[in-house]
Amino acid sequence: MTALRFAAIGINHGHIYGQVDALVRAGAQLTSFHAPENDLAAAFSAQYPDAMRVSDPRAIYEDESIGLVTSAAIPADRAAIAIAAMEHGKDVLMDKPGMTTFGQLAAIREVQQRTGRIFSILYSEHFENRATVKAGELVQAGAIGKVINTVGLGPHSIGNSKRPGWFFEKDRYGGILVDIASHQVEQFLFFTGAETAEIVSANVFNRAHPDKPGLEDFGDFHLRSPEATGYVRVDWFSPARLPTWGDGRLTLLGTEGYIEIRKNIDIAGREGANHLFLVNGEGVQHFDCNSVDLPFGRQLIADIANRTQTAMPQSRCFLAMELALKAQALADANRTTPIR
Repeated sequence: MTALRFAAIGINHGHIYGQVDALVRAGAQLTSFHAPENDLAAAFSAQYPDAMRVSDPRAIYEDESIGLVTSAAIPADRAAIAIAAMEHGKDVLMDKPGMTTFGQLAAIREVQQRTGRIFSILYSEHFENRATVKAGELVQAGAIGKVINTVGLGPHSIGNSKRPGWFFEKDRYGGILVDIASHQVEQFLFFTGAETAEIVSANVFNRAHPDKPGLEDFGDFHLRSPEATGYVRVDWFSPARLPTWGDGRLTLLGTEGYIEIRKNIDIAGREGANHLFLVNGEGVQHFDCNSVDLPFGRQLIADIANRTQTAMPQSRCFLAMELALKAQALADANRTTPIR
């Protein structure tokens, strides 16, 4: 099989490196990239010296040898890139969020259905986290029975790198529940097997950054499907001395046990990341997941070749973003309503 040739358009978020690496690990070839920002382009070229920088994205869209476009552009700009790529017959791998408005979601859905291309989002807190992948294997094997509740916590450090101006402009990043919490929504859908869900309650606030009025530094919401419930909390309050960008956690409650994942750190405990704790009728177990395989990249490449949906069903990719957008909309409405 000829290696999949792919290109990047928009490299504003550092997640682009994880997207590229996931594809390259699976045997794909990065041919070129487009980025108007010279500083970002220089760093990207240093990491991938064989990729040619092009000044016009049309050089990528119109290259029939390129089968996939990946992007981590400014969130509000991603939909246009995805639509152009699919209209030119290419599959798409986006950073989260894949879009920032309901209008963009509707437009992407229409183009995806009409063209038959794959529109995928690399929800890295699932597909690039080895402990979360391991949890999927355990749940599939029946280790905790049927999952009936998830608690997903996504704290982040606002100072873990120099943030660009767009990061503080809500119309460009989409709001904290769109920008971050789509991770946790996708995991709720994956682990519970839900094909439909609704947002029960939602909140967003700027609690500690009055100098950045466009920033939402805290958000949470409840969601439910016919057979499960979930709670999501995301924030920008990771302490500066925490030795990672955030103490990401996921708890899965099943009918026969539970799993807790410490994705990035086991505070004051075991060293490293990717810790999974399983409690069920057989006892208590700890799994070091640092050697767990990450199959997403090769599954996506196989899906492109075979026109299948093994990496992630198209419906779940869209539903995760739809629910994140609905949570954001409800939280925005609640923020303008006084508490009595």
